[in-house]
Amino acid sequence: METTTMMLLRQAPVRRGHPIRRLVAPILFTLGASCALPAAAQTTFDVIGPHEYDLPVDFQPFNVFVQYAYVQRNNRSFDSSGNRVKGSGSDAIVGLSKYVRFWTPDFNRKIGLAWEVIVPEISLRNDRNNTQASGIGDPMTGFAVWYKPRTDLTLGFQSFLQIPAGSTDVSDRNWKNLSSAFWDWRLTDKLGWTADAGFVFQGKRTDRLLPGTVFHTNHRLGYRVSPLLEPFLALDYERSRDTATVNGGHALDAGAGMMFHTFDNQSISLRYSKSISGENHSANNSINIKYAYVW
Repeated sequence: METTTMMLLRQAPVRRGHPIRRLVAPILFTLGASCALPAAAQTTFDVIGPHEYDLPVDFQPFNVFVQYAYVQRNNRSFDSSGNRVKGSGSDAIVGLSKYVRFWTPDFNRKIGLAWEVIVPEISLRNDRNNTQASGIGDPMTGFAVWYKPRTDLTLGFQSFLQIPAGSTDVSDRNWKNLSSAFWDWRLTDKLGWTADAGFVFQGKRTDRLLPGTVFHTNHRLGYRVSPLLEPFLALDYERSRDTATVNGGHALDAGAGMMFHTFDNQSISLRYSKSISGENHSANNSINIKYAYVW
């Protein structure tokens, strides 16, 4: 029997001659001192902001709590020819609560380590067919390791496991591994580039569909115009592989935002993101907010 969440989201291309309703796409994240989101239309790890991977080494252990939230309007999508067509019309409101522990190992103070746990809160509504679903999404946990070959450059690797233990209506119902390389380059004392590139590996879902491996890359270019304000540009891309049951697709998104350096241990980032092009993919049209607290 079709679940409420399946009814809320657009039809996804499959290879067996008939469309099926998509479950909620995975809620994915990344790691950083002001840290990792996406659901239905957003690309993998597109939640990162300026300084996301501007991480220290040789430091005393500390903690970070991050609350992400975004509102996504699924009013457009891309068909197999790359044309914009009518989307499901659903609205998604998603919150992501994350705790991260940072430390430097005693055996090498030039390396940084972190472990995190993320719990998503999801609400989907479609006024066209009067359907609604909400609940706790699939949780994620994982680690990151990094080093600094120069004081202005950070290089690292991260890997996360997403567990299909969320509420039935909002779970994607399969195991996932998200692994990527990341970097942060402070080009000048005001200009910085932070980015990542990696893959999402997925198991078979309970409805017997096997999503393809997803490649993604995310880039943020920020310029600190004052002690308080840092405007930034965003570029996100992902491409999924074809499988025997699901057609692959891709999306390219662009956005702009502002990071507010409110206090030494807190920050708030706002961003608007919209898809430029795509194929077999829903179109991003979202407003994003991130609040980070360090202690």
